[in-house]
Amino acid sequence: MPVLEILDEGFLLDAQPFQIISGGLHYFRVHPQQWADRLHKARLMGLNTVETYVPWNLHERRPGEFRMDGALDLPRFIELAAAEDLHVLLRPGPYICAEWEGGGLPSWLLAEPGIVLRSSDQRYLAAVDRYFAALLPLLLPYLGTRGGPVIAVQIENDYGAYGEDTAYLRHLAELLRQYGVDVPLFTSDQPTDLARGGLDGVLRTANFGSRAAANLAELRRHQPTGPLMCTEFWDGWFDHWGGPHAARSAEDAAATLDEMLAAGTSVNFYMFHGGTNFGFTNGANDKGAYRPTVTSYGYDAPLDEAGDPGPKYTAFREVIAKYAPVPNGKLPDPAPKLAVPGVELTHSAALFDNLWVLGGDRALHAQQPLTMEQLGQDFGFVHYRTTLPAAGPALLSVGDVRDRAQVFLDGQPAGVLERENHEYALTFDVPRAGAVLSVLVENQGRINYGRGIHDRKGLLGPVALNGVELTGWQCTPLGLDTLDGLAFAPTGTPLPGPAFHRGHFDIERPADSFLSLTGWTKGNAWINGFSLGRYWSRGPQHTLYVPAPVLRPGRNEITVLELHATTRRIVDLRDTPDLGPTEE
Repeated sequence: MPVLEILDEGFLLDAQPFQIISGGLHYFRVHPQQWADRLHKARLMGLNTVETYVPWNLHERRPGEFRMDGALDLPRFIELAAAEDLHVLLRPGPYICAEWEGGGLPSWLLAEPGIVLRSSDQRYLAAVDRYFAALLPLLLPYLGTRGGPVIAVQIENDYGAYGEDTAYLRHLAELLRQYGVDVPLFTSDQPTDLARGGLDGVLRTANFGSRAAANLAELRRHQPTGPLMCTEFWDGWFDHWGGPHAARSAEDAAATLDEMLAAGTSVNFYMFHGGTNFGFTNGANDKGAYRPTVTSYGYDAPLDEAGDPGPKYTAFREVIAKYAPVPNGKLPDPAPKLAVPGVELTHSAALFDNLWVLGGDRALHAQQPLTMEQLGQDFGFVHYRTTLPAAGPALLSVGDVRDRAQVFLDGQPAGVLERENHEYALTFDVPRAGAVLSVLVENQGRINYGRGIHDRKGLLGPVALNGVELTGWQCTPLGLDTLDGLAFAPTGTPLPGPAFHRGHFDIERPADSFLSLTGWTKGNAWINGFSLGRYWSRGPQHTLYVPAPVLRPGRNEITVLELHATTRRIVDLRDTPDLGPTEE
């Protein structure tokens, strides 16, 4: 029974001194058929523990509709970790950050006007209580006190960087205990936030990537006794669209790891294996400018996005071996990769011709544009439609765009408004009275960090033409959870966007691959109905990871939603990724 104890001088596990050597591995960012492979490689690197967040917004996408199956089968993930003799650090939130959509908080919370997230707001706490009541009883059998691998559970996440509502943190701790969580609890914050984010009687841990001695000294200042632990050792970083691909040298990261392990510090790599923001699940940051995170969450981690060991894997393993037992045996080789050049997408379906199929049965009419949250929608797009009163020169202005709006007049492109560039107005000529104005708004990822997490999506505030508010809108949610029923037809040249394009390719044996969309502009891609995520020609990422389990022997189907235009109707499956030029 792996029971973790917290003493003045450090951790004990089963009454023996224990140094946690852990790595972040998010089950929801990895195809479930690949969990066992990633966990096995974690053990081979020398880890004795793995860490994972729990994304509330996937487990409860709609209020009261709780899921713990398939790709969300957390109990199975924990069982697989135990089979590799790995302990588990569980971080159930409710807020997780993680560069994940909305920091893991479900979007339907924002349908409540004025709600204050991550606080003692009773409306928020009531939702958290219901979530924990559904989640925690399913995880109790996996606690160390019951013979399972879960040795500790985190309260909230990085709270000191957000607020000072100690009553809120105390409520979460009481909830965890109320539902039977009797393993040690801990908080994690950046060193400068330890005072605000901590809770008396709960172990404080710190998050940092360098300057280990100074950061650990700050942790010790706030916590004079007890184990020292770095819950997020930032061994890499994440990327934003339009920026460079982040990288950190293995030598530099290994030196910091050596310094911490030599001091007896427990460590959790953030990340050991980053995985992928499949579908529409990436988050965003806003520090004066809105910046959405890319699809890849490779994080320049020891195990790359496809699960292959990189330079840090070997470097970290060598450091770990100085302080803890490391399994013998051959290190894992890279998995086979698949290349299929020149896949022709021969059939197309215009998005505007398929609005009814994609979401027309859920369309609502309103005087002002409704937000995604008011439409009961979390991810994807909203299509707004109204008619214009008169012909002539026009200035279209909107209160706010969340996050990217393509504007059309009678189906023809009139311009783009981007939140990232603080664009809220557009000029054009209205060809006739009664012209149809349609606006396709993309949720590019809810903000996952800081006060901006109250991030409602769609067109916010009044929409005006020449200073006069436009009313009478049809609002159609386009979640794109399924593409069934789209009316594809063969085309000689690709339709201009927004349009879906579809083709097929045949393979003998599935293997990991990377979808290249060179010549395409912006959109999303699916293979055999599995949403690979977003692509964008601005980079840095230029390929999308295709997990081998998504493919099948024989015929496979690929669908691309191109929002603008493409110079060719071809895509390629490559055997190497292209995540863009690096910046160390």
